Amino acid sequence: MAVEERSFIDRHPRALALHERATRSLLAGVPMNWMVRWAGAFPLYVEAAEGAHFTDVDGHEYIDFCLGDTGAMAGHGPAPTIAAVERQLRRGITTMLPTEDAIWAGEELGRRFGLPLWQFTITATDANRFSLRLARLITGRPLVAVHDRNYHGTVDETFAWLTADGRVESREGNVGPQVDPALTTRVVPFNDLPALERALGDQQVAALLIEPALTNVGIVLPEPGYLEGVREITRRTGTILIHDETHTICAGPGGVTGAGGYSPDMLVIGKTIGGGIPAAAYGMTAEVGARVIEMSPEESADVGGIGGTLAGYALSLAAIRATLGEVLTAEAFARMIPLAERWEAGANDVLTHHEVPWHVTRLGARAEYHFMPTRPRDGMEQWRHADADLERFLHLWAMNRGVLMTPFHNMALMSPATTTADVDRHTEVFEAAVQALFAGSAE
Repeated sequence: MAVEERSFIDRHPRALALHERATRSLLAGVPMNWMVRWAGAFPLYVEAAEGAHFTDVDGHEYIDFCLGDTGAMAGHGPAPTIAAVERQLRRGITTMLPTEDAIWAGEELGRRFGLPLWQFTITATDANRFSLRLARLITGRPLVAVHDRNYHGTVDETFAWLTADGRVESREGNVGPQVDPALTTRVVPFNDLPALERALGDQQVAALLIEPALTNVGIVLPEPGYLEGVREITRRTGTILIHDETHTICAGPGGVTGAGGYSPDMLVIGKTIGGGIPAAAYGMTAEVGARVIEMSPEESADVGGIGGTLAGYALSLAAIRATLGEVLTAEAFARMIPLAERWEAGANDVLTHHEVPWHVTRLGARAEYHFMPTRPRDGMEQWRHADADLERFLHLWAMNRGVLMTPFHNMALMSPATTTADVDRHTEVFEAAVQALFAGSAE
């Protein structure tokens, strides 16, 4: 680690100077607090990004497997999205009035996810918040439920996890919670239907908000029959089932929901759909939509806690239409998923050859390696096998050799612009890191 840290500093004098300057005007020297967690003594500063690559201010080029943690899953600056955004910029950015692009986007999202009615926001956090509000409205129930070690953006109720003895408590790092989430939220382990049955049985839970596969703690896949069981239990208990596909869209054009033919009551999708322009959406069944309309007075439409002046604004809808219509198409996923399979196979070959007791898990166009010999069954198991120092070393090693991974994970995401050469370069760099770790040899 010490060798890699010195190398990073020596290779990035311009970034170091910018970071020192940034500490005088930006809190902790970064524009957003999570940027302090990047591997290295200071963050990289990007000069330009295009497709699946970017160049930093010190002139180094990188293969980007982070892709803005899914925000740039379409690739950096996809041409159709840029063209649509440029056209809309000249025609008006926002007017608080709809455009035809909104209708197209609603129709396309309905085709992909099977839900007919849609609304738009700026972030998936807002889409999740609004969905939970609507679920409480139409059910008259006070509580929500989530998976242990979940991630749904910065939604207050979701910052809850289970203790070792099964109690719900505010999760580590929850900054200034306005209320104890144990009062608002029930938490169940992933892949545990009996626990879900117990949590929903008294019919006090308005909504179960889930990723159909965990991603942010690390990829945790649903066991056969789990999502079907979730649907059966939520229907029987009158609980609104919300799928958050913001990260799991990597499974295919319709995410896990479309790939598996699942039928949630509501669905949230964020950042990816705008091709880099802030955008998100939430959809619902006709039944949920009718209940929302019936119980939502028109005179309170702008002050009820759902909305935002730029929600559904013209620029983001133009970006969504271009990104979904011309970039993140079924044909693109047909190229991206085999690349992730190649990434998975390459990492697995390295681990097998060097007899390393780690495991590789893949979800569509996304894959990662876990520091455990088998696939994790739930978020707690993945959490317990995490190793922050080891993750930091692997990220720093890769970054010093021109490969950027998703921070805080060992995760890689493919874009329509990713190539087999990009994937194979990761395999080379990963093997060198594993050899250095387990064989004690230097590159």
